[in-house]
Amino acid sequence: MTDISEGTPLIKPSTTEHPLYDAVVDACRTVYDPEIPVNIYDLGLVYTIEINDENEVQVLMTLTAPGCPVAGEMPGWVAEAIEPLPGVKHVDVGMTFDPPWGMEMMSDEARLELGFM
Repeated sequence: MTDISEGTPLIKPSTTEHPLYDAVVDACRTVYDPEIPVNIYDLGLVYTIEINDENEVQVLMTLTAPGCPVAGEMPGWVAEAIEPLPGVKHVDVGMTFDPPWGMEMMSDEARLELGFM
């Protein structure tokens, strides 16, 4: 676990300046948690999107609960959504439960959709 007192964020920042970043986010928004009618990006399940100079994409994500029935399938769904994007060379999707997902990680759109706003 990362020591927050060192100034290092608990969730590594995404490479938002990369030209493929917005397309990767849009691809993530096509993947839905089967139990919640909101995409995984707006649910806050995607923690980090890293894209290197060779256009290799690494996604670090979580699930709403460690016992989620699609835990074994969700990373593959995300990779399948991103791989067809023009310019993407390779996709690797990793799973973490640290920090655990919480409702505060949802976007305003997700909260509105689920009736929390």
